[in-house]
Amino acid sequence: MTDKESYFFLGSAAAAASEMISGLSLPVRTRPVFRPEHAALLLLDLQRYFLDPSSHAFIPSAAAILPGLRNLAAVFRRRDRPVIWTRHGNTPDDAGRMADWWKDLIRPGTPEHALGLDADSADLVIDKTRYDAFQDTPLESVLRSNHAEQVVIGGVAAHLCCETTARAAFMRDFDVFFLADGSADFTRAFHAAAMLNLGHGFARLVFVKEVSALLGEAG
Repeated sequence: MTDKESYFFLGSAAAAASEMISGLSLPVRTRPVFRPEHAALLLLDLQRYFLDPSSHAFIPSAAAILPGLRNLAAVFRRRDRPVIWTRHGNTPDDAGRMADWWKDLIRPGTPEHALGLDADSADLVIDKTRYDAFQDTPLESVLRSNHAEQVVIGGVAAHLCCETTARAAFMRDFDVFFLADGSADFTRAFHAAAMLNLGHGFARLVFVKEVSALLGEAG
């Protein structure tokens, strides 16, 4: 795997993400307009496989985004809006090309497959087998049934499951808000590339505190 690096640190992820975005020469987008009553929070693949320092797939910057995501999830719950977690897992029967592409598979039922932080009992956890969290899952029907027309996306890895799911949401006519400081990747370059692509044609780049404020809460 490409050499990893820490580019987000506790307490400074927002500043680092802002600096990253400023170097992308993207226009500042104020649309789509955020509508709290139609929003859902998607937290992608925050599993021990990516969060445990002993794992070969550990993402060093992921720890820095977790406090903000915990706080944002609590705000969504207080507003009675959905918080949806995804959990990636594969067997040889459903891995497809991923079995050839990656060193190993995240096997369902193993410690690495488990979420690395606790979901609330009111949250929904969706298991998926591909980068795209919509493919062969009930995600779209869950969103529609909760009158969600907008998705706020955070988690890991920014350029893989997060970017793919953001594109898939856009193609299904959801407004997409991508958390610049609520997503992380193996390297700064991967993360910046994801935001460059998404910010150009698929998503509005936002920050954790910005979304909290739009939901009516500071901090």
